[in-house]
Amino acid sequence: KRSLSSMDTRFCIGENIKLLVDRPDGTYCFRLHNDRIYYVSETILKLATSIPRNKLVSLGTCFGKFTKTSKFRLHVTALDYLAPYAKYKVWVKPGSEQSFLYGNHVLKSGLGRITENTAQYQGVVVYSMADVPLGFGVAAKSTQDCRKLDPMAVVVFHQADIGEYLRHEDTLT
Repeated sequence: KRSLSSMDTRFCIGENIKLLVDRPDGTYCFRLHNDRIYYVSETILKLATSIPRNKLVSLGTCFGKFTKTSKFRLHVTALDYLAPYAKYKVWVKPGSEQSFLYGNHVLKSGLGRITENTAQYQGVVVYSMADVPLGFGVAAKSTQDCRKLDPMAVVVFHQADIGEYLRHEDTLT
């Protein structure tokens, strides 16, 4: 059985989830459809009830999907919604932005800043130094460990980035 309780717990916005559901422009909710989790306003949800479930392709914004092993994987489409509320953030230097957007891990030499008290294997949002969200990652090392690392050591494992649209453009059609 698949449920939101089995979502990837490494990426956590904690109590800020309330801010995603009860918004000033209306109430939003999460819905499971065809192994995907969608974030949708209740107004749109009510309108969608007139469409049979087997004919419905998508609904709202896809936040991620469940794999065949029932693990949840965030999609980069959730980035704009989750980035403002993320507890743990990593900023990369301008020279490392392109490398991350090509699907590579973040090295210590490309690390600009990291949120204090980030634990190892904690989910993080990767930002440019200009505070533009670039994607998701998992901290390979804790904040304390990052201080004494070799410049070529991996500090953030790549998970998803905004460059995926371009890299996988030919497979989308």
